[in-house]
Amino acid sequence: MEIRHAIHPDQAVYLDTAELREHFLIQDLFVPGEVKMIYTYYDRLMIGGVCPIRESRLEADPALIGAASLLERREMGIINIGGGGTVAVDGQRFELAAKDGLFIGMGARDVAFTSADPARPAKFYFNCAPAHTGYPVAKITPADAAPVHLGSPEKSNRRTIRKYFHPDGIKSCQLVMGMTTLESGSVWNTMPVHTHPRRMEAYLYFEIPADEIVMHFMGEPSETRHIVVRSEEAVLSPSWSIHSGAGTCSYTFIWGMVGENQTFTDMDAVPMTALK
Repeated sequence: MEIRHAIHPDQAVYLDTAELREHFLIQDLFVPGEVKMIYTYYDRLMIGGVCPIRESRLEADPALIGAASLLERREMGIINIGGGGTVAVDGQRFELAAKDGLFIGMGARDVAFTSADPARPAKFYFNCAPAHTGYPVAKITPADAAPVHLGSPEKSNRRTIRKYFHPDGIKSCQLVMGMTTLESGSVWNTMPVHTHPRRMEAYLYFEIPADEIVMHFMGEPSETRHIVVRSEEAVLSPSWSIHSGAGTCSYTFIWGMVGENQTFTDMDAVPMTALK
């Protein structure tokens, strides 16, 4: 398991391109036949990807998490961005098509992943967060999540937000996850920007053609930086950082948050005039 330590904003100012990518960008999440897990010290969120060829199981270092099993004191949200597949939770099987999600509450002991067709494997992206109470395992499809339409063609940011694991959707202890899809001709997400002093966030960008990119903007509003992101790569966003992107085409991203609360609107807006 890879470990990412938290970076202070005063330190981030001096990071060069390679160092920014080393600390905040997560690549190679979906290697066929492998399970990739990243443990971060941002609210102790874990991020991972599973691309099963044969059955794959989640395992974690007991010394790192201080528990016998990964979800003994944690909960997990999973969204599939690949071919069809199945997640088995303590023997109960859930079939997930592309963009279907599954919430697994604290206390689950065995989580296994399989692909319906190994030639076109599933790609299970997950966020895993500490929890103090357990909620039932539940599946959600994009059709189950009420869409919220934002933006305008004039601002090049027409997009649809779907909340998966959230007080208005599937209940969780603290993990919040959802998906945002940009319409054709729109390229900006989360602009005007904001920070969440009480929560960190992670983005997984996907549905980006191989010859296209997203410029992900981060940093304190007065000290912004950018990271070039390609399809199926994730970016960590500390609570002190903005998190916005502009692509060379439209794209989709999964957002996940953990922290002090689950209030979607708990954020500090940043005026456009304050950005530097």
